[in-house]
This record gives sequence, C-alpha cells and structure tokens, in this order.
Amino acid sequence: MGDFELRILGSSSATPSANRHNTAQVLIIGNQYHLIDCGEGTQMQLMLYKIKHQRITNIYISHLHGDHYFGLAGLLSTMHLQGRQTPLYLFGPPGLSEILSLQFKYSGTNLSFPLVFNELDTACHKKIFEDKQITVHTIPMEHRIPCCGFLFKEKQKPRPLIKEKLPEGLTPPQLVRLKWGEDIKDEKGNVVVSYKEVTNEPKRSRSYAYCADSRYKPDIIPIVQHVDLLYHEATFLDDMRERAAYTFHSTALQAAELATAAEVKELLLGHFSVRYKDLTPLLEEALQVFPKADLAIEGSVFRIEE
Repeated sequence: MGDFELRILGSSSATPSANRHNTAQVLIIGNQYHLIDCGEGTQMQLMLYKIKHQRITNIYISHLHGDHYFGLAGLLSTMHLQGRQTPLYLFGPPGLSEILSLQFKYSGTNLSFPLVFNELDTACHKKIFEDKQITVHTIPMEHRIPCCGFLFKEKQKPRPLIKEKLPEGLTPPQLVRLKWGEDIKDEKGNVVVSYKEVTNEPKRSRSYAYCADSRYKPDIIPIVQHVDLLYHEATFLDDMRERAAYTFHSTALQAAELATAAEVKELLLGHFSVRYKDLTPLLEEALQVFPKADLAIEGSVFRIEE
C-alpha cells in the first residue's frame, strides 16, 4: 500500500490567528490525497508545504461553519484556472452544493472538471466511499449545526506468497486465492495446498478517525475503537468545561478521556481556541490521562507504519 500519513495544514478554531490557520489537513494513503475540511487559506498552506492540490481526489467537509469550508470555493477555482480535468469527489452536509452553485453562478465559473457531490447524513454512521484500498465512514458529532467526522480504514491486505514453498503448476487464479487466505482443493474437496503453509501474515491495515467540532460524545467510542490515530477537537482547557459544553465543543481532557476509553494508539489534539497563544497546557492536560497525545501543529506530519 505504501504511505499512510496525515499532514496538518491548519488547526485554529473559529478565527485564524497570527500563527495558526483554520482547520484543514491532508491524509495521504498510497497515491490518494484526501483533503479533510478546507478553512480559509488552505490553498496557500498547500503551496507552503509543497502539496500539489491537483493530486487531491476527495474532499470531505465536516460542517458549514466558515472555519471549516471558507477556503473551498477558492481552491476549486484555482483547480479550474489551472485546467484540471480529472473528477473531484466532494463530500459534505446539506447546503454545501447550493452555496458553491451560487458562488460559481455569479462569478460565471463553469468548472473545467467534473465535481461529484455526495450529500451526507451527518446524524448516522455510514459508509460514504469505498475503493480497492480503503473505506470511509461518517462519524456523527454533536455540534450547533449538522456535523460529522470521518473514519478512514484500509481494507484487508493480501498475504505475501512464500515463493520457495509454492508447488509447481499453480495457475495465476490459484495464486490469487492463496494470497487472500483460501486453500486450493481438489474436485473431492480435499486440501491440496494450504494457504497457511505457503503464505505469510498480511501487513496490518491502518486507520484514522477525524472527530470534528463536537461536545464530548462517548457514544462514538465503539466507532473509533482501536484506531491507529484519533484526531479530536480540543478547543478549550478543562477549566472551561462549561463554556465548551455551551458552545458545543470539547476540552483537551475530554479528548484524552475518549481516547483512553476507545483504546486508540495515538491521540491528536486540534481546533484550538485563539485565546491560547501557548498550546503546551492543552497537551499537558491530555497527557495526564492519555500518554500518547500530540498537538496538531501546522506543518506536522504523522505517519502510521504498516
């Protein structure tokens, strides 16, 4: 499969600050580039970190607060002006298609590429994308407006063949069946070649969960359980827990509590309030509960190994 890495483009909440942009990140899986949210300035961040936006195949918008999608029309326009031809798949909540249609209508823009829009039901956990390598599901969040996160999972990988143990005369279809854990049998149903004897264990499948703006929502724990990397919003420190609940946000401590309950391998904090110039206290708060926590600092790359 190759790479499975997350690149942070922006991690500020509500308004950008002098050194933090609004939410946006790119998940690279093999040769696929998935853009998750697209706050103001996203295309500038893509250029800064040398990520070619024409390689983006899918864009996922969690909800229609401006800090998560105000950069989208500009990015699509740039793709158009640079002559993109390949289809772009866009996933977002109801209303996004109407917003983009209105903007392009009054700017006289007819995109040079097919924009395939998939309207999301943000209230349910549902598969929204699938190809040979991965699946993507929604994660229902609890925010002031319809909002969802996204769960990316690699599919089961083929078992590597042990060439020196393979008997002669096997056909290509038989080799494929062995790689996918199926024994070769004769006409009477007797096992002729056992896949366990001629293959090694497959490389593990990796996963990433993006939990967008939301109050602390423990009922998503079964959905994100055991993921390799969990991104969870941490807008406030826990001394502002009441403020967080009132504004439908979470604290760093709550993010760590959810990561602990879900038994994830690593936690990534983001969507920081502009009130925090120094993010160290948010990380320290999370580390008290969950020892493998980190901050979604712009420019950071988080790799998940096979």
